[in-house]
Amino acid sequence: MQNSIVLPLLLTLFAGLATVLGSLIAFLSSHTNRRLLSFSLGLSAGVMIFVSFVELYAEAQATLMASAGEKAGMWMTIASFFGGMLLIGIIDKLVPSYENPHEARALEDMKASTTKDGKLMRMGVLTSLAIAIHNFPEGIATFMAAVENPTLGIAIAVAIAIHNIPEGIAVSVPVYFATGDKRKAFWISFLSGIAEPAGALIAYLFLMPFMSPFLMGCVFAMVAGIMVFISLDELLPAAHEYGEYHVAIYGLIAGMGIMAVSLVLLL
Repeated sequence: MQNSIVLPLLLTLFAGLATVLGSLIAFLSSHTNRRLLSFSLGLSAGVMIFVSFVELYAEAQATLMASAGEKAGMWMTIASFFGGMLLIGIIDKLVPSYENPHEARALEDMKASTTKDGKLMRMGVLTSLAIAIHNFPEGIATFMAAVENPTLGIAIAVAIAIHNIPEGIAVSVPVYFATGDKRKAFWISFLSGIAEPAGALIAYLFLMPFMSPFLMGCVFAMVAGIMVFISLDELLPAAHEYGEYHVAIYGLIAGMGIMAVSLVLLL
């Protein structure tokens, strides 16, 4: 817990502002590289799932068993893990499906459909708000993991950054077509990504002062639940929607393999 908070904050900023990269892609590209996007989303899911079960859940269980006893610690780990899933599930449920940034659409399809829609600005703003709501708990997750283990935090930040790129596209396209203003679309995308480091600051201000091994164990289990939910509910289905399911699975396996090897090499 003595690690500097500078790196964790920078990591959450990096992950959140990947939405800006998505907006730049939207401005510069005319079509979606479906294979690359499917592989990247699968890679992100592989990193998140492997880290969640091999590192975060295992560490949470060991910490809680040491703090509360073997059986009680195991039950607390299970409750926290599914509590994290419940939290992100409720957030996801509150976002209307039309504005949900995790509804996968190809860039060219979005551009074609937006030219026929008279409510583009509303769609862009609501999408930006939806992404901000989703990014908030992700920022907490990245920050808390990086405070305890910077190497783990880097892996999680990269995985979340990859999955934030399509979200930046989802914000920028409707705003740009509504206003014709690339700068406005860029800044709205930027603001949606800022929710990630905002979540980190909330974690620092309100969680860190009360942090104990017991609370850290609960937080780690909740983070694991959040990331598994994101992977299964958002990343893999999105990769499938892009029509490259097998490529996404190859990315999933590659992400797990990269994470497994890196954890050994960085011991």
